[in-house]
Parts: sequence; structure tokens; C-alpha cells
Amino acid sequence: MKNLHDILKKENYKKVKFKITKTQHLLIKASINGVKGNFILDTGASNSCIGFESIELFQVQAQDSKTLASGAGATGMQTQMASDNSLQMGYWKDVDFSLVIFDLSHVNEALVQHKSKPVHGIIGADILMKGKAIIDYYNHYLYLLSY
Repeated sequence: MKNLHDILKKENYKKVKFKITKTQHLLIKASINGVKGNFILDTGASNSCIGFESIELFQVQAQDSKTLASGAGATGMQTQMASDNSLQMGYWKDVDFSLVIFDLSHVNEALVQHKSKPVHGIIGADILMKGKAIIDYYNHYLYLLSY
């Protein structure tokens, strides 16, 4: 069988390295609006998000939302939305990126309790589907299709 990387490269996929944390989360580096951050790659999260404390860092324009968020043991959390952002992971880029903003403190508290570093946000299924993602768990690469 041919090398997965070679096959996907011919199909215009970009590869992005990720790490596996002590808590078995997939940790990936990404830039939002040109600002670098650390994110959990989460196939179970419907939307990509950042915490309220990262609004200024990533220079996003937060807008109120009536949607309540739930996940990672918390439910009914107030959210905001931010659209028209750029997201870059490795050489893959999305210039029309929307994200959810909510309280990530419970996620980061759990990470810190397990001696892992806190994260700025989560890369969710919205981006994975948009990029027709393929995750190579063995070699620690995320592949995203470039258009």
C-alpha cells in the first residue's frame, strides 16, 4: 500500500501535526486572525470555540447568541458568536471562520488538575467536516483538504 501522506498530498490535503496530552486529548496549534493558540481537536464537539477570556487575544468581534452550550460535563452555558474570522492550522487556512465563545474554565480546570496545560479553545466537527478531515492517530497528523 502506498504511503497515506503521499496519496493525500496528491489530493491537495494539508497535514497538521498534533500531540496527545497526558489526558489523552489531541492538542493542536492553530492561529485565529493571525494569533497563535493551543486547541483541543475534538471530533465530538459540534462547533469550534474559544473561551470568553480569549476574545481580545484573538481579536474577534463577539455578538450575543441565544444558543446555550453544553458539553464536557456542563450544560446550559451562555454563548456568544464571532464570524468573519480566519483560521490557520499548518498550511491549511479558512478565511470565513465562525466560532462559538463560551466559558471554558471547567475544561481548563480539569486539564490543570491532570497536570496538562490549559487551552484557548476547541477545534470541532464544523472544521473537520469543512476540511474533509482524515485523522492519522498513529502518526499524529490531521489532514485537511485545501480548496
